[in-house]
Amino acid sequence: MEFLNFYVVPGIVTGSVYALGAIGITLIFGILRFGHFAHGDLATSGAYLALGATALLGLTPWAALPVAMVLTALLAYGIHRLFYRHLESRPKILTVIASLGIGMMLRSIVQVVWGVDPLAYGSGIARAQAFGPLMLRPREIATLALTLALVAALLAFLRYSKWGKAMRAMSDNPDLARLCGVDNDRVTRLTWFIVGALAAASGFCLGINTELTTMMGWSAMLSMFAAAVLGGVGRVEGAVVGGLVIGLAEELSVLLVPGPYKSATAFVILLAILLLRPQGIFKGKVL
Repeated sequence: MEFLNFYVVPGIVTGSVYALGAIGITLIFGILRFGHFAHGDLATSGAYLALGATALLGLTPWAALPVAMVLTALLAYGIHRLFYRHLESRPKILTVIASLGIGMMLRSIVQVVWGVDPLAYGSGIARAQAFGPLMLRPREIATLALTLALVAALLAFLRYSKWGKAMRAMSDNPDLARLCGVDNDRVTRLTWFIVGALAAASGFCLGINTELTTMMGWSAMLSMFAAAVLGGVGRVEGAVVGGLVIGLAEELSVLLVPGPYKSATAFVILLAILLLRPQGIFKGKVL
């Protein structure tokens, strides 16, 4: 039981956070065709916007999450309009390099506004509740429930809605989708709104289960990318499975290596999957 409560449960919770981040990465790559290296700092921005909403509006952290998701969605689209849109006709490597600069810019803004010291959404010790042999804190239960709800809603949207089908068509072939009447600009706009909202949820869940630091998104970005690649870049369900695998692997790795080195587990898994199965666990049609 100690093995489950000290390693498996934290691994699943951490994996849920990585899954939300990896979904955003895989949506950008699947539809817009570039790796977004500012995604971790976008998640950090969402986490701190939730903190700002708790202070300015007097909301509880979970009540502030929808506000942060909306603001981060607008921030993501604003970044696209100001920076990425002007690079659409240029080689994608330029957009990738630009995303590194955008990430540094977002991180610097957060540091100027909130400082560099660790912060928290609340104080006090959260008592774990017993669910049979498992001990779960309320914030861990809420994190898992939020992840399940967001993933289910996104999969239903992509499969059954008009604009979800348009996003899938654009991911398959942007030129053919345009010829068939799909408004690619609107799909791009919608993609950034969804990515921003998911990034905020990822950053918030990471912050509420640990602490808020300005480097937390950058530190988690490698794990998020590893999750996206492991599951199969462009596959939403693959990002979820990859996130859970990476989260569990990191937590279980402390049985073999010191805790500060557990983040290297994601790097090892990323290298292994690129060498042995670069298409990931799920392959084939994106989204």
